[in-house]
Amino acid sequence: MLPTQVVEVESEGLVALLGKTITTFCANYIYTGKLEGMNETCIKLSSPKIVYETGSFVDTNWKDAQELPNDLYVQIGMIESFTILK
Repeated sequence: MLPTQVVEVESEGLVALLGKTITTFCANYIYTGKLEGMNETCIKLSSPKIVYETGSFVDTNWKDAQELPNDLYVQIGMIESFTILK
């Protein structure tokens, strides 16, 4: 078996999405909001929402997304995937 070489790419992944509204699919919930910051353990979302029901992913709005009253910190270890959706 050949050894695997890992190449780090700057400004990729979550870093590339700073300042944009993202959606995170986590172990139990879906969160969406503007990615304001991040460190080794968590990300900070402003104007966050918790998505209880998505509806069709091609729709421009979530079927049931509840606004949260304050910025939200999400543990990176709980994020399964992330993207820009809506």
